[in-house]
Amino acid sequence: MSLGRALRRALIATGTLSAALAVSACSTSGAGTSDGAGTSFVTDDGGISTVPKDGRTPAGTLAGETLDGKQLDVAGLKGNVVVLNIWGSWCPPCRAEAPHFAKVSNDLKGKGVKFVGINTRDFNKQPAQAFEDEFGVSYPSLYDPHGKLVLKGFPKGTLAPNGIPSTVLLDRDGRIASRALHALDEDKLRSMIDPLIAEK
Repeated sequence: MSLGRALRRALIATGTLSAALAVSACSTSGAGTSDGAGTSFVTDDGGISTVPKDGRTPAGTLAGETLDGKQLDVAGLKGNVVVLNIWGSWCPPCRAEAPHFAKVSNDLKGKGVKFVGINTRDFNKQPAQAFEDEFGVSYPSLYDPHGKLVLKGFPKGTLAPNGIPSTVLLDRDGRIASRALHALDEDKLRSMIDPLIAEK
């Protein structure tokens, strides 16, 4: 395959992802289904989808540079419950949920729960860094302006983050366990985390 053709394909894939994120940006609907890999899950009345322990799929590659210029690989966090929050500084629902994420992440420090943001569609780091400063977000965020990590990190048929904001939780084995496709308050966030903490 020629370099030009490969570049065109990459641009089309990036454009398709950007268009999908633009359509779903700042969505508030929690409804969703998964049929790509036959993953079965249950979505409750609050729009939170969960996968039974024996039906979970490992997350894909979620690694790269954080907003503060460090390298982070989510695979290195196995052994912890991992809360992945997909956000953008330009997104009003992201701003609404940020104080809740900052509080719960601080409350659960040292309790086997790690928070990682995935900042997307901020094509300059400065607004994203200002967002974190404003809301006291102390956990790292992977910088994913074009949505490539979001595309690679969640295999087809899994509980993928199909809107912004989205929150996906990984169990201690790095498998996708639950997802919300809307802004979360403290109670809803804890309702996703607590069952995974309690798992043996």
